[in-house]
Amino acid sequence: MEKRVKFDFEIYFSNGGSLKGEGFRLDIEGDYISDGELADYIVEDMRLLMVGEVRILRKEVFEEAHKRK
Repeated sequence: MEKRVKFDFEIYFSNGGSLKGEGFRLDIEGDYISDGELADYIVEDMRLLMVGEVRILRKEVFEEAHKRK
């Protein structure tokens, strides 16, 4: 079975402002993803610029079919 991660996050931008997400889900490979890897993935996948800090607040890995091809 494929794995997904469900998590909450806060992203703070170096030029001000922030972005928050709750219950966000992403496909992952394997049984584990570190907070740092998850933060990098979010920033890259959303093509965010001027990111100052990313906080992963809650994280749960579970079995579910991947949504992306």
